[in-house]
Amino acid sequence: MEDKRNPRPVEESSQVPNITLLVLLGLIAALLYVGWQYLKEDSISDNELTNAGTDSIAVIDNNRESPVVAEAASDEESEDQEKVKESEEKKSDSKEEHKKEEKKEKKSESKEKATTKTKVEKSTDSKASDASLGKGETITHVVQAGETFFGIANRYNLKWQSLQKLNPSVNPEGIKVGVTKLKVRVLKVHTVGSGDVLRVIAQKYGVSKALIMQANKKTRDITEKGEKLIIPLK
Repeated sequence: MEDKRNPRPVEESSQVPNITLLVLLGLIAALLYVGWQYLKEDSISDNELTNAGTDSIAVIDNNRESPVVAEAASDEESEDQEKVKESEEKKSDSKEEHKKEEKKEKKSESKEKATTKTKVEKSTDSKASDASLGKGETITHVVQAGETFFGIANRYNLKWQSLQKLNPSVNPEGIKVGVTKLKVRVLKVHTVGSGDVLRVIAQKYGVSKALIMQANKKTRDITEKGEKLIIPLK
């Protein structure tokens, strides 16, 4: 038999609980996301503070180190300045020493010049004077190659003025080799005997051995028996 009762109406399934559940899940997810963002921002701020602290420490350290570097630089500059001063002082000292040496050299040169002048004056004064021309004897000298009027006067220890007085007609600049004959006044013409040496002959006539060697053009202290030696005036 068929059931004649009215069928029970099918209730439509309600969607409200599902929507509510989804909303709740969404809220929870949003809360979790917000919390995670908040935690993340806190960690970032902590890192920034930490970095800021280290930077400040570095700055402080840099500030502390800068005076040391400045002091080191100043020390190096002072050392460089001292070195420059020392080099300048050395240069000045060397210049002063050089000037002193130049002064010494100039003094020595002036002394040498004065000495040579005195030697020349002495040699001129030591030559036979006009008064001594009346002594001794007169010889004739024939001009040889390379000789001059003044050289001949020096050879015989005479002043050139004295030789000019003995030869008034001779031009000192116009003498000729083998032609011009000059009168020369000497003390003696000595003939070397046995045992005669220049030292003994010089002592005998009171004339230096050097003058005798000069008058006779001798380069060695040697004499031969029978040799004619000219003894110049003293």
